[in-house]
Amino acid sequence: MNLTLLVLVPVITLAGILLVKNKGGARTVALIGSVVQLGFSLLLLFMYGTERKSGNSTDFLFETKQVWFEQWNIHYHTGVDGISVAMILLTSFVVLAGVLVSWNVEKLSREFFFLLVFLGTGAYGFFISLDLFTMFFFFELAVIPKYLLIAIWGSGRKEYSAMKLALMLMGGSSLVLAGIFGLYYYTGVYGNGSTFNLIEIAEAGIPLEIQSFLFPLMFIGFAVLSAMFPFHTWAPDGHSSAPTAASMFLAGISMKLGGYGCLRLAANLFPEAAAEYSFYIILLSITGIVYGAVVTLFQKDIKLMNAYSSVSHCGFVLLGIGMMTKTAATGAVLQMISHGVMTALFFAVIGMVYERTHTRIGSQMGGLLKVMPFIGTLFFIAGLTSLGLPGFSGFVAEMTVFVGSFQVPGLFYKAATVLACASIVVTAVYILRAAGVTLMGPLKEEHATLTDAAWNEKAAGAVLVFCIVVMGSAPWWLSDLIQASIPGSFEPLIILPH
Repeated sequence: MNLTLLVLVPVITLAGILLVKNKGGARTVALIGSVVQLGFSLLLLFMYGTERKSGNSTDFLFETKQVWFEQWNIHYHTGVDGISVAMILLTSFVVLAGVLVSWNVEKLSREFFFLLVFLGTGAYGFFISLDLFTMFFFFELAVIPKYLLIAIWGSGRKEYSAMKLALMLMGGSSLVLAGIFGLYYYTGVYGNGSTFNLIEIAEAGIPLEIQSFLFPLMFIGFAVLSAMFPFHTWAPDGHSSAPTAASMFLAGISMKLGGYGCLRLAANLFPEAAAEYSFYIILLSITGIVYGAVVTLFQKDIKLMNAYSSVSHCGFVLLGIGMMTKTAATGAVLQMISHGVMTALFFAVIGMVYERTHTRIGSQMGGLLKVMPFIGTLFFIAGLTSLGLPGFSGFVAEMTVFVGSFQVPGLFYKAATVLACASIVVTAVYILRAAGVTLMGPLKEEHATLTDAAWNEKAAGAVLVFCIVVMGSAPWWLSDLIQASIPGSFEPLIILPH
């Protein structure tokens, strides 16, 4: 399969949106493009599985390599493994749901759908890239669209939130870029010539002292996007101020770019340094998990509640990476996918509720399940997935992280795992309380005439619930897909004692 199709389809969709002159045409083109992209993503999954079953054991399949800038040895180099395929599937489902949820956007609707599809283009390019410069190019494509989506279509302190998000993410990007150029230089010293090729860099044998210098740059740079404590402060402001589809993309996909970068680049290219810094990664991850869960308890705004909850849940991703075991790393990727779908559904539901009640304060609602049974059911499913109910995707992902983390010997690592497990109790408290005050109890008089979900909202919810249930009830195919692509440095254990 030619992976360029995964970038070409969104680009054609963008051109189509520019050619139409009205809202109806823009949203129709965006929907068709998203459906076609989902079809290509499912085809990629099928073809990838077929290749593996036929005995093709190369690290990356469907590689394409074209010279982009010969003087600097920059190539348009693409290829996928199981982790890439899983992240591409996540992106296609979330983008489709985002387009459906935004069906009735009135303000500058053509520009809105253009920016939304543009965000997806950057994500697809990032996940298929095997050249670090090309990967960084796609990584940066999404920053300005995020800023514009929040600043123009957002609510509350939208200008402040958009600026804060853009500046913090660009700060993280600068660290990543420094790490990439450091790799380019040192592969010229210790390898067979300066290169941005991910595969060649992994085989270059960079000494530990160089790894120890470059690893923090790259890991922290990507971890900023993954909302690692204490670099998480952009996330609650950005999520709470963004329009619904932008919140879905930010939490569902953008934060996963950070986790993917921490695993694919930082931990994979600097395995010895990753082991050396694992203690600090785990410490910050646990702090973020507990802090995010506790702060969420005090939120009265349900969108802000989900934003802080995302900080806590993304901590599981970094915890799984920091533990440096194959099982925990598999759980980290599963958590990226599970949280991506779950939080997209949660933000979609919150947006549906806000459009009807014009409030996000839980205490100002109550009894909404009586007039919005479909939306209320989606709220419960998203909440139960968040707290890790068996049968839904959250349970599979978090349990895999916990099992892999508990394999690591040492009191600190056992204690960190126990604390991470205990955070689920806090999650259950704020999820059940939010569902109670929002959906249960007496219905307020002013809400008696509210309507339930429209067709497009039902379709978006159904797409995301399908992903949650399939992953939760039949996780083995996804787990096998991911685990086979976890870097070899994650097993056997190489945790250094502290």
